Amino acid sequence: MDHVVLALFENRSFDNVLGHLYGPDDGKAFEGVVGKDLSNPIPEWAEHGAERKTVPYAVATDMDAPNPDSGEEYFHTNTQLFGILDGRNRFKIGEAVSAPWNAPEPGAVPTMDGFVADYISTFTAEIGRQPTYEEYAQIMTGYTPEQLPVLSAIAKGFGVFDHWFCEVPSQTFMNRSFWTAASSSGFVINSPVSNFTQHNTAETLFDRLEAHGRTWKVYVQEPMPLSFTGLIHLPRLKDRLATNFVPYSEFESDAANGALPDFSLIEPNMLSGHSDYHPAFGRSLIPGDMNIPMDPPSSIRGGEAFLAGIYKAIRSAASPDGSNVYNTLFFIGWDEPGGTYDHVPPGPVPPPNPSAPSGQLDFKFDRSGYRVPAIIVSPWVDEGIVINDEHRHTSMIATLREVWGLGDPFTGRDAAAAPFDHLLSRNTPRDPGSWPDVEALPVPQFHMDMVQMGRALSVLGKTAGAGILDHAKESGLTIPPELTDPNAHPTVEQTIAALRSIAAEVFPRLGA
Repeated sequence: MDHVVLALFENRSFDNVLGHLYGPDDGKAFEGVVGKDLSNPIPEWAEHGAERKTVPYAVATDMDAPNPDSGEEYFHTNTQLFGILDGRNRFKIGEAVSAPWNAPEPGAVPTMDGFVADYISTFTAEIGRQPTYEEYAQIMTGYTPEQLPVLSAIAKGFGVFDHWFCEVPSQTFMNRSFWTAASSSGFVINSPVSNFTQHNTAETLFDRLEAHGRTWKVYVQEPMPLSFTGLIHLPRLKDRLATNFVPYSEFESDAANGALPDFSLIEPNMLSGHSDYHPAFGRSLIPGDMNIPMDPPSSIRGGEAFLAGIYKAIRSAASPDGSNVYNTLFFIGWDEPGGTYDHVPPGPVPPPNPSAPSGQLDFKFDRSGYRVPAIIVSPWVDEGIVINDEHRHTSMIATLREVWGLGDPFTGRDAAAAPFDHLLSRNTPRDPGSWPDVEALPVPQFHMDMVQMGRALSVLGKTAGAGILDHAKESGLTIPPELTDPNAHPTVEQTIAALRSIAAEVFPRLGA
């Protein structure tokens, strides 16, 4: 563990992408879906298929499912985990949702039976009509190893965690913040993004690394012009945006030349034409049943191809003096499950700061989100192991604090998280030549003109864009008049070009 590489993907539950990895015949203790009778009830208010009573779990037939994207905010996750959907919030999304946010009673145990109800409600709000049975049944599907050959081969070739939980029962920004700060400063949903760009002041892993003489970089897959890590930790990292946030191509050269920093965080492209495993969101962006052609090639296929490239870069790293395959730990993680189905209920967890008042939306941070995929890759890890012990995002910080001597816990959350360094248990390393070979399925060619890109910028992309604009105003950066004049009506092309221009000033090495 001289060097640690963490790649963080988007919005998939454990059951959704790894539930079929092993079955009872494999002789492993593995909490997957094979051989289990899993289902979710259909609410009585469903216009189609309610007479069927339940939707059984099945294999996905669409590489972009669920399409449209499922709900992922705190109030959606509450419905998914506890089956609670307040009548006032039915068919509501975003700012239209109101208190008490579908929240359970204190101490309630998740039933994991609200995924179908929440998906029907979310679909209706996104598309403007209730879905057919076939349309909402896709929320109860997952992928086989044959459909995801790269992820599955790596998981079987090394160690897979089947009880790795995300930290917050909600969406992207706060869960990514817990990966790198063991806190989200009390914020529970992505919006408004100014909460993160101005008020997420929690100490980060990057601060602690520098304080102990360690090096780090955030590598961002091209053509992403910005880093979500940089945005959500802007109050802490604004002086490092021009130095430590670099294009992914630099990772490939650093790995080949033995020049990796102590800690590397890799971000996939999370905008249009995304390669982050995120479900399709082309139908989620404009009210009404309209599909913006932004998902092909599917992000799950794009994610597979990107993951294969990272794996091959690390496997072939052979520098005799610097970073190489033998002294580099590769960890594959996800930020949150994004509303995709999982059957294992998450439990209670200690709040980051027990003395702090409730956070945004009255959440006390006393229970976690549900399972996401997590895989550990190293020549010092045995082949085909399954880690059944409970871990979570802050297990990364707990491990680095222990192995690298980084000092006291950041918060009560990483203080309680289980480290995983004991998994590097071999007396002799495995020859990289014996590692599994991986080949991604073909990724269809995809083109998009500026108008489509502007209309189809992902939900995360629009949120990040608002954050960039907000930061530009605070920092006195040059903002094109069409974005500041209340009487102006900028075209889509002007808006996208302006945001990219501003992002290039904030993240100069990514803008190139």
